[in-house]
Amino acid sequence: MSPRRLLLDTASLYFRAYFGVPTLYAADGTTPVNAVRGLLDIIAKFVRETHPDELAACWDNDWRPEWRVALIDSYKAHRVAGGVPATKADPHLPIGAGGRGAASGVAEIADAALSIQVPLISAVLEAAGIAIVGADGYEADDVIGTLARSAPGHVDVVTGDRDLFQLVTDDVTVLYVARGISKYETVDDGWLATRYGICGAQYVDYSVLRGDASDGLPGVAGIGEKTAARLLAEHGDLEGIAEATTLSPSIAARLGAAVDYIARARQVVAVRTDLDLPGDLTLPRELADRESFDALTRDLALGSAATRLVEAMRTR
Repeated sequence: MSPRRLLLDTASLYFRAYFGVPTLYAADGTTPVNAVRGLLDIIAKFVRETHPDELAACWDNDWRPEWRVALIDSYKAHRVAGGVPATKADPHLPIGAGGRGAASGVAEIADAALSIQVPLISAVLEAAGIAIVGADGYEADDVIGTLARSAPGHVDVVTGDRDLFQLVTDDVTVLYVARGISKYETVDDGWLATRYGICGAQYVDYSVLRGDASDGLPGVAGIGEKTAARLLAEHGDLEGIAEATTLSPSIAARLGAAVDYIARARQVVAVRTDLDLPGDLTLPRELADRESFDALTRDLALGSAATRLVEAMRTR
């Protein structure tokens, strides 16, 4: 049988853990570790439930890549630390969402108590033997897209980000945690048809048309979710819509005024699937570096969260 692959939208999950777990501290009594502990519990849960052979903690080496900003300058602009225009961040900030971008150097707005935990998360995952995969100049979404499309077997993607619905196929399922980890939804083409009236292959065009305020993408003026879904249901994709002769004059005018935006936004929304990434994502049943893992467990007071992760890895 082909290996089953579990891909984590790591920043989406550690942000959720940070805000969802009460503040906890390391053994020193001052270093917060709630995001670390919460993330370990999230990983343990999905390892137990999906039984993966491979696992990747996908990383935002650049949470706001300059090439996407060059296409749409409002892209994630409202999330830049220090306001707009963005300035280069403190080089001592950690790389990753909540810290600086490895290529752009631009920092994302985040509590200092979260940013300080990002390097700790990296250290714990490395000691456990969980692959951390990122690419300079690209977001975790691009890493996930590449690893999903190159997988030889079924893929489960854990995220709170709707952008990754575009990856849904018969072989790729999104485990969507926006309503909470315990209330996650299994997103497949049937779910998308029921919720939005589209399939995974149409999600990029749907997002381009309706916009996405969380990413600073305005969409096409006057076209909301229902109209976007109807247009795609009737015409298939943006090319089909552009060629249609049955559009109302008002819709045709709105689309005509947004031709340049649509072309650029499509490149921004579509995740990359062609990055050069490491191939071995095997999830070990035993810790890669027990001495380091045990020391981190002790120093960071990870307690039962560390135990649950180890047990999940061994018994998946």
